[in-house]
Amino acid sequence: QTLANFHLARDAGLTIVPRHVLGAGFQAPSDKVNVAVVGYAHGMGTSNLKNIVKSDNIVALCDVDESAAAKEARVRSKTTPADFPKPPAEYKDYRVMLDKQKDIDAVVVATPDHMHALVAMQAMSLGKHVYVQKPMTRTIAEARALTEAARKYKVVTQMGNQGHSEEGLRLMQ
Repeated sequence: QTLANFHLARDAGLTIVPRHVLGAGFQAPSDKVNVAVVGYAHGMGTSNLKNIVKSDNIVALCDVDESAAAKEARVRSKTTPADFPKPPAEYKDYRVMLDKQKDIDAVVVATPDHMHALVAMQAMSLGKHVYVQKPMTRTIAEARALTEAARKYKVVTQMGNQGHSEEGLRLMQ
Protein backbone atom coordinates (compact mmCIF):
# COMPACT_ATOMS: atom_id res chain seq x y z
CA GLN A 1 0.00 0.00 0.00
CA THR A 2 2.76 2.46 0.99
CA LEU A 3 4.83 1.61 -2.08
CA ALA A 4 1.76 2.08 -4.28
CA ASN A 5 1.19 5.52 -2.74
CA PHE A 6 4.83 6.41 -3.35
CA HIS A 7 4.59 5.46 -7.02
CA LEU A 8 1.29 7.33 -7.34
CA ALA A 9 2.90 10.46 -5.90
CA ARG A 10 5.97 10.03 -8.11
CA ASP A 11 3.92 9.48 -11.25
CA ALA A 12 1.78 12.53 -10.44
CA GLY A 13 4.93 14.63 -10.35
CA LEU A 14 4.87 15.21 -6.59
CA THR A 15 8.14 15.36 -4.77
CA ILE A 16 8.58 15.50 -1.05
CA VAL A 17 11.58 17.58 -0.07
CA PRO A 18 12.54 18.17 3.55
CA ARG A 19 11.76 21.74 4.60
CA HIS A 20 15.35 22.38 5.71
CA VAL A 21 16.42 22.02 2.07
CA LEU A 22 14.02 24.72 0.88
CA GLY A 23 14.04 26.85 4.02
CA ALA A 24 17.82 27.37 4.07
CA GLY A 25 18.11 26.71 7.78
CA PHE A 26 14.83 28.32 8.80
CA GLN A 27 13.19 26.70 11.80
CA ALA A 28 9.46 27.19 12.19
CA PRO A 29 8.29 28.19 15.68
CA SER A 30 6.17 25.03 15.75
CA ASP A 31 9.36 22.95 15.38
CA LYS A 32 10.89 24.39 18.54
CA VAL A 33 10.85 22.56 21.85
CA ASN A 34 9.73 24.40 25.01
CA VAL A 35 12.50 23.73 27.50
CA ALA A 36 12.83 24.29 31.24
CA VAL A 37 16.28 24.31 32.83
CA VAL A 38 16.63 23.30 36.47
CA GLY A 39 19.93 24.39 37.99
CA TYR A 40 21.08 27.05 35.52
CA ALA A 41 23.02 29.53 37.66
CA HIS A 42 26.37 27.72 37.52
CA GLY A 43 28.37 25.17 35.57
CA MET A 44 26.83 22.92 32.96
CA GLY A 45 23.37 24.35 33.55
CA THR A 46 24.61 27.70 32.26
CA SER A 47 26.36 26.06 29.32
CA ASN A 48 23.29 23.96 28.44
CA LEU A 49 21.03 26.99 28.67
CA LYS A 50 23.22 29.08 26.35
CA ASN A 51 23.23 26.29 23.75
CA ILE A 52 19.52 25.46 23.95
CA VAL A 53 18.45 29.07 23.43
CA LYS A 54 20.11 28.96 19.97
CA SER A 55 17.51 26.53 18.64
CA ASP A 56 14.62 26.16 21.08
CA ASN A 57 12.40 28.10 23.46
CA ILE A 58 13.42 28.54 27.07
CA VAL A 59 10.07 28.80 28.84
CA ALA A 60 11.13 28.30 32.47
CA LEU A 61 14.24 28.66 34.61
CA CYS A 62 14.60 27.13 38.05
CA ASP A 63 17.40 27.51 40.56
CA VAL A 64 17.42 27.62 44.35
CA ASP A 65 20.69 29.53 44.59
CA GLU A 66 19.88 33.14 45.50
CA SER A 67 23.38 34.01 46.68
CA ALA A 68 25.14 37.14 45.50
CA ALA A 69 27.62 34.91 43.64
CA ALA A 70 24.79 33.18 41.75
CA LYS A 71 23.16 36.49 40.86
CA GLU A 72 26.48 37.84 39.60
CA ALA A 73 27.10 34.64 37.62
CA ARG A 74 23.71 35.01 35.89
CA VAL A 75 24.43 38.64 34.99
CA ARG A 76 27.95 37.84 33.78
CA SER A 77 26.81 34.88 31.66
CA LYS A 78 23.74 36.78 30.38
CA THR A 79 21.32 34.14 31.63
CA THR A 80 18.88 36.28 33.59
CA PRO A 81 15.28 36.06 32.30
CA ALA A 82 15.63 39.58 30.87
CA ASP A 83 18.45 38.36 28.59
CA PHE A 84 16.09 36.21 26.51
CA PRO A 85 13.93 37.35 23.58
CA LYS A 86 10.85 36.20 25.48
CA PRO A 87 11.66 36.22 29.22
CA PRO A 88 11.02 32.77 30.71
CA ALA A 89 9.21 32.26 33.99
CA GLU A 90 11.50 31.96 37.01
CA TYR A 91 11.11 29.44 39.82
CA LYS A 92 12.96 28.42 42.98
CA ASP A 93 11.24 25.03 43.31
CA TYR A 94 11.16 22.58 40.40
CA ARG A 95 8.00 20.94 41.78
CA VAL A 96 6.12 24.25 41.61
CA MET A 97 7.50 24.87 38.12
CA LEU A 98 6.35 21.46 36.84
CA ASP A 99 2.96 21.89 38.49
CA LYS A 100 2.26 25.42 37.19
CA GLN A 101 3.99 25.56 33.82
CA LYS A 102 1.98 23.41 31.40
CA ASP A 103 3.83 24.39 28.20
CA ILE A 104 7.08 22.56 29.06
CA ASP A 105 8.05 19.83 26.57
CA ALA A 106 11.48 18.96 27.98
CA VAL A 107 13.51 19.52 31.13
CA VAL A 108 17.26 19.90 31.49
CA VAL A 109 18.50 18.78 34.91
CA ALA A 110 21.79 20.40 35.96
CA THR A 111 21.30 20.52 39.71
CA PRO A 112 23.72 19.18 42.31
CA ASP A 113 24.19 15.43 41.73
CA HIS A 114 21.99 14.18 44.56
CA MET A 115 18.93 15.86 42.98
CA HIS A 116 19.29 14.52 39.43
CA ALA A 117 17.10 11.42 39.81
CA LEU A 118 14.40 13.23 41.82
CA VAL A 119 13.93 16.03 39.29
CA ALA A 120 14.17 13.68 36.30
CA MET A 121 11.61 11.25 37.74
CA GLN A 122 9.12 14.04 38.49
CA ALA A 123 9.48 15.46 34.97
CA MET A 124 9.15 12.06 33.28
CA SER A 125 6.05 11.20 35.32
CA LEU A 126 4.44 14.28 33.77
CA GLY A 127 5.39 13.21 30.24
CA LYS A 128 8.33 15.60 29.88
CA HIS A 129 11.43 14.56 27.94
CA VAL A 130 14.56 14.82 30.07
CA TYR A 131 18.25 15.63 29.62
CA VAL A 132 20.22 14.94 32.81
CA GLN A 133 23.78 15.98 33.47
CA LYS A 134 26.15 13.29 34.72
CA PRO A 135 26.03 11.49 36.98
CA MET A 136 22.50 10.55 36.07
CA THR A 137 21.88 8.98 39.47
CA ARG A 138 23.61 8.11 42.74
CA THR A 139 22.67 4.45 42.76
CA ILE A 140 21.98 1.59 40.38
CA ALA A 141 18.44 1.36 41.77
CA GLU A 142 17.78 5.01 40.83
CA ALA A 143 19.15 4.39 37.32
CA ARG A 144 16.89 1.37 36.88
CA ALA A 145 13.88 3.34 38.15
CA LEU A 146 14.55 6.13 35.62
CA THR A 147 14.93 3.57 32.83
CA GLU A 148 11.58 2.02 33.69
CA ALA A 149 9.96 5.46 33.99
CA ALA A 150 11.22 6.47 30.54
CA ARG A 151 9.62 3.33 29.07
CA LYS A 152 6.41 3.71 31.06
CA TYR A 153 5.87 7.38 30.21
CA LYS A 154 7.26 7.04 26.65
CA VAL A 155 9.67 9.95 26.94
CA VAL A 156 13.05 10.57 25.39
CA THR A 157 15.93 10.78 27.85
CA GLN A 158 19.63 11.47 27.62
CA MET A 159 22.52 11.84 30.03
CA GLY A 160 25.10 14.53 29.33
CA ASN A 161 28.68 13.40 29.16
CA GLN A 162 30.26 16.01 26.92
CA GLY A 163 33.82 15.31 28.04
CA HIS A 164 33.92 12.20 25.89
CA SER A 165 32.39 13.76 22.80
CA GLU A 166 34.99 16.45 22.20
CA GLU A 167 36.96 16.25 18.96
CA GLY A 168 40.35 15.72 20.62
CA LEU A 169 39.19 12.76 22.68
CA ARG A 170 37.45 11.15 19.72
CA LEU A 171 40.64 11.43 17.65
CA MET A 172 42.70 9.74 20.38
CA GLN A 173 40.56 6.61 20.39
